[in-house]
Amino acid sequence: MSAIDTPKTSFKQRMLQVREDAIVHAVNRLLAEKGFDAMTVDEVAAQVGIAKASLYKHFPSKEDLAAAAMVRVMQRAQEFISSLPPEADPLQNLRAVVRWVLQVKLAGDMPTLPSQNSSLRATLMANNDYMDGLMEVSDRLGAWIEAAQAAGQLSAKLPAIAILYTFFARACDSVVEFLQMGGLFTDEQITELVLSTCFEGLIAR
Repeated sequence: MSAIDTPKTSFKQRMLQVREDAIVHAVNRLLAEKGFDAMTVDEVAAQVGIAKASLYKHFPSKEDLAAAAMVRVMQRAQEFISSLPPEADPLQNLRAVVRWVLQVKLAGDMPTLPSQNSSLRATLMANNDYMDGLMEVSDRLGAWIEAAQAAGQLSAKLPAIAILYTFFARACDSVVEFLQMGGLFTDEQITELVLSTCFEGLIAR
């Protein structure tokens, strides 16, 4: 099909996409601020400025709303990881990913991960986009972790999966919020502090 024959998106479709983006953004902020259990559909509708009935035309449930926000963040993570040079030092790439996670969290754009018994967790487990993204991110980070261990940059005594989960935990690290609320450090300083404790540890060397 030539460029001339390519069908154009209708004005109505564009407006629906803009509204959907606004909904996902609002959900993302609410998930970051208070978590899935405390977030209500009424709050989302109020933030977007639409009726709750209109909201349900885009997303049929609260779980679907939250899953859309989680998928969007996962896609952003995939895009960031894909932008890193594959030939770069694996430890530097790992630090870059954790730095990105901390920056997104400090900006209030990192949704809080659901608890084990949350209905959202079941929805995410059944969401192919989310699970495929999670597997891709895990595989990329896992390969860098193993390469860094082989190079003596990360402890070979620790299972790679334990290091991976330690990095994932930075996405829900309450230390970030406590330091930010204290007002003693800039966001960049907080990022460097958490990176230091994550990669260098606490023991004096």
